[in-house]
Amino acid sequence: MHSNEQTVAKVFALYERFGDSDYIGEPVSQIEHMSQAAQCAMAEGFDDEVVLAAFFHDIGHICAGGAENMGGYGVVSHERLGADYLRRAGFSERMARLVEYHVQAKRYLTLKEPGYYERLSEASRRTLEYQGGMMTEAEADAFEQDPLCEVSLRMRQWDEQAKEMHVPVIDLEVLKRKAIGVLSLEVC
Repeated sequence: MHSNEQTVAKVFALYERFGDSDYIGEPVSQIEHMSQAAQCAMAEGFDDEVVLAAFFHDIGHICAGGAENMGGYGVVSHERLGADYLRRAGFSERMARLVEYHVQAKRYLTLKEPGYYERLSEASRRTLEYQGGMMTEAEADAFEQDPLCEVSLRMRQWDEQAKEMHVPVIDLEVLKRKAIGVLSLEVC
């Protein structure tokens, strides 16, 4: 259990160090954005892995020092870098894939949901260009077959909603306890 606590302390130290940083062209900080996404997942009653995936979905922007930049809008392939970071830390493949899929969900919704692209923030539109743009029909068909498709689409909605100013940040101790709990399950 001690190593799980150390792992969680290390992961959350990223937020303590970089959480107050600007969230790439949005009116909130990194920690405010992550907190709001996690709060959305909790409000909808999702399990701890989904709540944590919502919180960690953009961790690739803060764990990947020196990675290629998307024209001032964060880190190229942040979804994959973040998912790989969480895998190395010992989190589940499900959680890592949810983190990775939040960009795929944006690409999917841009294809499938009329008006979605127009509702994206300027930063989200700009980063879409670096993320492969709108999905093709074949990519969308494959994505729909993935068992994590539906929750990934919810996570994307939370990502879009989690840009409100003056929303109190969740107590990180709550999320740390959830993280220790899910890491403990991985060991069993």
